[in-house]
Formats: sequence, structure tokens, C-alpha cells
Amino acid sequence: MLEKLKKEVFEANMELVSHGLVIHTWGNVSGRDPGTGLVVIKPSGVSYVTMKQEDMVVLDCDGNKVEGQFRPSTDAPTHLYLYRAFSGIMGIVHTHSTYATAWAQSGRAIPPLGTTHADHFYGEVPCSRLLTDAETENDYEINTGRVIEEALAGADPLHIPSVLVNGHGPFCWGADASNAVYNAVALEEIAKMALFTLLLGREEPVKKSLLDKHFNRKHGSGAYYGQSK
Repeated sequence: MLEKLKKEVFEANMELVSHGLVIHTWGNVSGRDPGTGLVVIKPSGVSYVTMKQEDMVVLDCDGNKVEGQFRPSTDAPTHLYLYRAFSGIMGIVHTHSTYATAWAQSGRAIPPLGTTHADHFYGEVPCSRLLTDAETENDYEINTGRVIEEALAGADPLHIPSVLVNGHGPFCWGADASNAVYNAVALEEIAKMALFTLLLGREEPVKKSLLDKHFNRKHGSGAYYGQSK
């Protein structure tokens, strides 16, 4: 079942390792099948060293296991919440990558300090509020999805394809699993650049005109970055 998507999700999970975004069993990638709405996700606690394509777990939109020998990632309810909230996203990544997680642990959004940021995110990368004690004790993973949705405050999730979960780490998404990993890699580098920029004394965001120019030339209706298809 969904062998092509399983392959894509498995390879996307392994990309997290090759890009240095995860260690041990930290992190996970999922992908959603547009035809059935089923979701393929990494199994919980399985080592990247031994993990295979056939280990991927298939879930329905309510979190019921449709196929797979392992339990799904413990973050699966968060992934499923985000898929329900944002119909346009088809892949989700969660990591504890060093620089993005440092921003999340500080409870700070990443401001758009330059054009590298603007090439990927149309504004700051928001940081969610902290979960309340009740939200942590009950339906923790679902409530994590809720505060991510809340942090976006109605923004287009494909224009801001990442949110930092306060005290936790980043969640990223995209048009498919591979694109979600691409955004996670970009986020980590931008988080690193932003930290050094602040340490060097600049705190003012890039001008709106420059933010617009760089984002729209890659993602806008008149985008001209790259080669025509």
C-alpha cells in the first residue's frame, strides 16, 4: 500500500540524517497521499541506522493504523492535526535541530534579518506560546498542533512553512515530504545566521521592499528565479 509514498517518506527521513538535522531517533517526517488522504509516517523510536522503507506506518486521518508493524511516531497526532488544518500541505517534518531549537527554547520568533530569510519565509518565523499545564497533561500532541496553527495567525502556511514550538523545537512543512525537508534545512541555516547577526549587533528586520522582492521573485505569481518549466 502506498509504496511510492513510503519510499518518499523513508528517503525524506534519511535526508534529515544526511543534513545533520537529527541524531539518535529524534525527529520524523510524514507525507500525505492526495488521493486517499492517508498519511505515511516514521515509526516511533526506530533507529535511522536500521530503519527500512517497509517500516513506515500508514495512518488514516483519525490516527488509526492502516498498515505497518510498528507504532507510529509519537508526534503523529500533531502531524494529523496540521494536515486537517492546512489542506495545501502534503509533507511535515519535526526535528530538534540545534539552532532552530535554540530559538524555540528561548521562546523567540526568528526575525527576517536579510534576504536569505526572505527567499524562504515571507516574514518572521513565529514561535508559539507555551502550552498550559492542562494542555500538556491532556491531548499534548494535538494541542501542539493547535498552538502551531494559532502562531501562524491566518498566514499562508506555504509562505511561512515553519513554526517554532515554544520550549520544544521546529515543525516544518511543504508541498511534499522532500519539500518539507528542504524547508527544515533552510530554517536551520537561517536560525544560525540570525543568531550570529544578533550577536554582531543588528536587530532591525530587513526592509519590507527587500523582503517582498526576494520572496516574490521565487514564490510570487511573477516568479523568475530558476529555469522555466
